[in-house]
Amino acid sequence: MGSTICLGLISGTSLDAIDAAACRFDEQGRWQGLLATRSHPYPPGLRGELLDLQAQPDQKLSLRDFARMDAQVGDCFAEAAQALLQQAGLSSAQISAIGSHGQTVFHDPQQIGTSLQLGDPNRIAARTGIATVGDLRRADMALGGQGAPLVPAFHQAVFASDLPRAVVNIGGIANITVLPANPQQAVFGFDTGPGNGLMDEWIQLHRQRTYDADGGWAASGVAQDALLRAWLAEPYFAAAAPKSTGRDYFKLDWARHPADLSAYRPQDVQASLLELSARSIAEALLRAAPQSAEVLICGGGARNGELMRRLAELLAPRAVRSTSAAGLDPDWVEAAAFAWLAWRRVHEVAGNLPAVTGASRSAVLGGLYRP
Repeated sequence: MGSTICLGLISGTSLDAIDAAACRFDEQGRWQGLLATRSHPYPPGLRGELLDLQAQPDQKLSLRDFARMDAQVGDCFAEAAQALLQQAGLSSAQISAIGSHGQTVFHDPQQIGTSLQLGDPNRIAARTGIATVGDLRRADMALGGQGAPLVPAFHQAVFASDLPRAVVNIGGIANITVLPANPQQAVFGFDTGPGNGLMDEWIQLHRQRTYDADGGWAASGVAQDALLRAWLAEPYFAAAAPKSTGRDYFKLDWARHPADLSAYRPQDVQASLLELSARSIAEALLRAAPQSAEVLICGGGARNGELMRRLAELLAPRAVRSTSAAGLDPDWVEAAAFAWLAWRRVHEVAGNLPAVTGASRSAVLGGLYRP
């Protein structure tokens, strides 16, 4: 059969852009590497609408607007895939499948037991001419799982070694994967809480920037113990796994609830938000994976030097480094994971880890949409 190429598409909770990755897999579905990558921006107006919808899930929204946004996101994802193919000199005939995560706008595993991603996969398949896998979370949730995080299965496939490792994906929300050295032991993971999301919201509000480059603004402030004590009392942090969360929960309204943020210098609040992310991640790792010898970081947080510095301090003597050290650029791990999940859906291979999500059994994930 030889190797195959699949595309992975995802826009995370930060809505920075649509990440697209072309990945090669061998005939057994084993990862062989990245062929090409692309970061494809949303139109500013649509991005703003999506951020509002994500942050305010109880707002009134007409079915017409909801349907329009679903179609628009699908078109944007299709454009990202087409631009990547053109950039890489690949034809649609060379691609086995596209795995499209879509854009999460709602995630509630506890009360409703469902998750909602926009980006009609029918439109992606029709515009690209490539079979598209979408709706990847809800099969797991129908089996009682959290539907998240899904990337630990890919982390296991790519990053497992003869040393105990942990992988931390820091997007808008952070999640961890614990990879035991013994392959007979179960891999597990969960969402730890805030990643970059709260910091992004705060700097957008005060400095009209979409993110804090290298954590420079946070580094100019001083973390406030009173804020950290109030925030770290959040019950989610102490809750047992499996668990998952989203930016509809960890948003600025959440941060404002136990504290008057206007009483502090804005840069001190930013420093405190960075410290919150660092501590909640580190404390979760120290509880869940005390034996880990190495911690690999991926996602946008790997580019935040100040956050990486604090994680290294909090997790010492463990080595803390980006996934580049293990052969995969931290910016493209999630997109690659959804290419991998697409391969597994096409070949009817389970894609979830019940030990991570809490599902009653393994399941083939996603619907397959033909062009």
